[in-house]
Amino acid sequence: MTNSGDVEALKAAMRGVRKTAEELSALSSRVEALDARADIPDSDLEDVRRLSSAHALAAQALRALVQTMLRKRGAIIEEGAGGSSGGDAEER
Repeated sequence: MTNSGDVEALKAAMRGVRKTAEELSALSSRVEALDARADIPDSDLEDVRRLSSAHALAAQALRALVQTMLRKRGAIIEEGAGGSSGGDAEER
């Protein structure tokens, strides 16, 4: 049984991913409008860097939360104790 804290955490993580995806989507028109022969403005590069980093962090947080929830249910088999911390666990 899923507890309400897990459900609320999942909702918040999903909102974070959606928000950053929407912000990246809004930025895409500026990127598509760039002139291939001109310098890319520093402000555009900074916005892409900031938003892509935020999106990557939000997506990783969502992924980690889901893996934790599945692990609690026994739906993920852990790799050996010597495995790397960033690796994926095997699903049952």
